[in-house]
Amino acid sequence: MVNKMQPETTGSAVRVDHLCVVRGGLAVVPDLSFAVPCGQVTGLLGPSGCGKTTLMRALVGVQKVRSGTVQVLGRPAGTPALRNRVGYLTQAPSVYPDLTVAENLGFFARVLRAPLAQTGEVLEQVDLADHRGSLVGRLSGGQRSRVSLAVALLGPPELLVLDEPTVGLDPVLRRDLWTLFHRLAASGTTLIVSSHVMDEALRCDRLLLMRSGRLVADNTPQALLDTTGAADIEGAFLSVIGSAGNGFQGEGVVA
Repeated sequence: MVNKMQPETTGSAVRVDHLCVVRGGLAVVPDLSFAVPCGQVTGLLGPSGCGKTTLMRALVGVQKVRSGTVQVLGRPAGTPALRNRVGYLTQAPSVYPDLTVAENLGFFARVLRAPLAQTGEVLEQVDLADHRGSLVGRLSGGQRSRVSLAVALLGPPELLVLDEPTVGLDPVLRRDLWTLFHRLAASGTTLIVSSHVMDEALRCDRLLLMRSGRLVADNTPQALLDTTGAADIEGAFLSVIGSAGNGFQGEGVVA
């Protein structure tokens, strides 16, 4: 097992304080603060357009911010020292279509200075070992996304930021990927996984629920259900939105 460097923060892999992101004169993330514990699967959930991708870009240091701070593994987001410690999966495939699966993994392994022997391991993890000789451009959309995920797993990273990793996948593959995510967390990796599918919320250790660029809840799935009395996470989300709109403040709820 690879020994991971310990983050310089105490118990938090990510700490965001008063983050503000402005695009086109509009504050798409007006004022966001939260912390992500180490070694957990944290779900970032909310409707499309609520600011999830903008936030994730800020976490990996590729988003221009107006104000606030983003600390990742004890360092400012995007600093060169984090390059080999953070894996990032974007919504759009981030691999080369004119290379084979194996060639893509080999190229990125060299860029990240990861062992070439690890490429076979990550392809097994994303269930693409049988496609290592296939051109990426001839794969399905879901398969291309899994090649990108395999690249993000190289290193291995201490923090994985995954933007909609299960979109377009069948139920069996979705189940297998969530099993993988929890196995990685058990080994010490911290994962932040975004989704707009509320039924994936119960697979997370902790949830950040977003709406209109704001955090409306930060708690465990069970605590959200208990606090709101809802039958499912979608109902809890709607209940929290209503409470926040009426000025309610409770544990794990940001009004």
